[in-house]
Amino acid sequence: MTTGHDHDPGLPLKLAFGTPRKLPKAARLEGRVAVVDIAFASESGGRRNGFERTTLKFIDQLGERLAAWVDHHDSKHHQRFVDDPRFTLATKAEHGACPEMVTPEVVEAAGSVDTVVCHTDFDGLASAAKWMLGGHAPYEDCDDDAHAIDTRVGFPSDVGARCDRALRARPRDTAIMTDVVSLLVDRLGDGPDDPRWLRLEEAGAELVEREKEARSLAEGYRSLCADLVLVDASERAGRYDRTLLLLLGQQQATMAAVVDGDNVTFAAPYDSGVDFLERFGLSGGMPTLVSIHRPRLATALRQLDVSDATVREVLAGLDA
Repeated sequence: MTTGHDHDPGLPLKLAFGTPRKLPKAARLEGRVAVVDIAFASESGGRRNGFERTTLKFIDQLGERLAAWVDHHDSKHHQRFVDDPRFTLATKAEHGACPEMVTPEVVEAAGSVDTVVCHTDFDGLASAAKWMLGGHAPYEDCDDDAHAIDTRVGFPSDVGARCDRALRARPRDTAIMTDVVSLLVDRLGDGPDDPRWLRLEEAGAELVEREKEARSLAEGYRSLCADLVLVDASERAGRYDRTLLLLLGQQQATMAAVVDGDNVTFAAPYDSGVDFLERFGLSGGMPTLVSIHRPRLATALRQLDVSDATVREVLAGLDA
């Protein structure tokens, strides 16, 4: 995925996109930089020393140009920055979504900013838009929408749902991401005929077939223990919506796991009390949503109290 995007004339600041394990090149970011809704990298996904090799390297490369870092994902490395006023860090339990942390006070304290780097989901894009608006919400329900979408607890407004569906349909499309931020900064634009809304609607329509495939895959969930179900989505008829597939699994058990090629994603409800980070010994991320490399699956299942016999059976089935 491209992590940066050329400056959109409709935006007051330059905009760049990133993920915990794939950040933009610091040298390509203009001026002073604010980072919002990007977690500190951890070992999830199989990368060792992820924080030092990715997050800390990025911080060091920005140096004094880093104006602010605002994030709500858990990390044992937060403690390194408790005395650095540029960092506003919380856990997922403290703030279910990041935009509520982007306040006028936080924006003002950062001083002049030229570039905002944000995560690629609605939570991150709304955080970027709030920053560009001086810490003020683009519309009344924006913070609540981000909370509902990022925690999957409750339901977002029509505005939030339309943005979320477009982003889930095209999770690597930086033009769609830019449209979302631009619409939010423009206080939702010029109504339903705004070309940006039309592009989001077109993208969101693509999610319908992926949702159908997710529902079909969900029929293959199998119970591994009282609290965990697993499905193998490696072989399928077409692209699917992973978020929906995980949610459908959570209707059957507290924890759901989706195997897709070399990756395995575990999810549990936001308010379940499940902490995959603690159980898997990971340094940070979302306690209730974690991806690991498939070679770690056997160990992870045992850490979730799956019996050895069932673990062997699962691995044999995946390798068949």
